[in-house]
Amino acid sequence: MSVAIDEVFSALAEPTRRRIIEALKSEPKAVGTLVTELEISQPTVSKHLKVLREAELVSMAAAGQRRIYSIDTAALEDLVHWCTELVPAPAVDQEPATAETGTEGQLAVASNPTAQQIGRRVGQGLEQVTGRAQEFFEKLPRFGRRR
Repeated sequence: MSVAIDEVFSALAEPTRRRIIEALKSEPKAVGTLVTELEISQPTVSKHLKVLREAELVSMAAAGQRRIYSIDTAALEDLVHWCTELVPAPAVDQEPATAETGTEGQLAVASNPTAQQIGRRVGQGLEQVTGRAQEFFEKLPRFGRRR
């Protein structure tokens, strides 16, 4: 893995960066388009794009004066792979916890987690982790700012 998992989590902990990722999931976009869509100032969008680029979550291509950003899936794939390794595999000698039996009493469907189920669990875990990280960062003092 080229980028540390903690760097990816840190980048995704900020809600504005998650909004940028969401905006880019359908198609690559120029900075100006993101500014308009998200109703955020250009310097703020650029600051967050820099963090996302350093975490290798987005990539940038120059098109004349414009900078076009798109999601870079490599870091996200590494993150999902790391998260799926945390999900314990069912024991071989145990019957799966949720299994359906056929009419003749034979095991019809084993309940090994599907990619969709794992993805859902990973998504829920990411939401919890990024939410906790956001709470942590909100509790830190704002250096150089008055409250």
